[in-house]
Amino acid sequence: MPERTHLRADCASCAGLCCVVPTFAASADFAINKPARTPCPNLRTDFACSIHDRLRPSGFPGCTVYDCFGAGQRVVQETFAGHTWRESPEVAEQMFTVFGTMRDLHELLWYLTEAVTLPTTPDLRAELAGALDRTEHLVHSGRDALAELDLRTHRREVDALLLRTSEQVRADVRREETELRGADLVGKKLRDSDLRGANLRGAYLIGTDLRGADLRLADLIGADFRGADVRRADVGTSLFLTQFQVDAANGDAQTRLPAALTRPAHWHC
Repeated sequence: MPERTHLRADCASCAGLCCVVPTFAASADFAINKPARTPCPNLRTDFACSIHDRLRPSGFPGCTVYDCFGAGQRVVQETFAGHTWRESPEVAEQMFTVFGTMRDLHELLWYLTEAVTLPTTPDLRAELAGALDRTEHLVHSGRDALAELDLRTHRREVDALLLRTSEQVRADVRREETELRGADLVGKKLRDSDLRGANLRGAYLIGTDLRGADLRLADLIGADFRGADVRRADVGTSLFLTQFQVDAANGDAQTRLPAALTRPAHWHC
């Protein structure tokens, strides 16, 4: 698997953009309401979080599972040449817009970087490589171009390629009964289930019991894993799994993870 370190957040090189740009709604994930493009009251002047070491007990578990895929540091250090919204307020609105676009582009880079390594036909692999190159080009296209980018069209093209990739990779193990794209599986008891090659794209797995489940080659792109119990589960070769999905779940030392992902600290509690 190609190295994806540039798609991992480096908060020290950012300017707290994830604490400013998104909207927070008071819920189980956030203790407060926060409008979009407004700094969180916990954001310090040096762009660090004043409650970073106690986010979960303070009612902000949503912050612990957010992942910008490295977009924050690229926007600040590359696109805006080290300027920040606080020191240069005249660039704030454009920076906030570009951050949202960059975050989505970096997420696509995460999926495409994985997809080009999967066992697909030469023609599809070439299309994936082309999409990866085009996405990399967009990332470096400059603040004005990024602010005006028609991201929806590009995402639609990439999504179609990723779906074709998924179908080819899962062809030998997919079953009609596990074609569960967008399924509402909230709180379901799926302990020790055979979900090899399952299509769980966009599925709602909130609080789902997946203990011991076999999810090898399952397509998990966009699946909501908040509070899912993945203790002893095998997601080691699942397709398009991300760190923020893993962080949102509850696992243990026996949960098999892809090499590119890190076992969350809260799993040891």
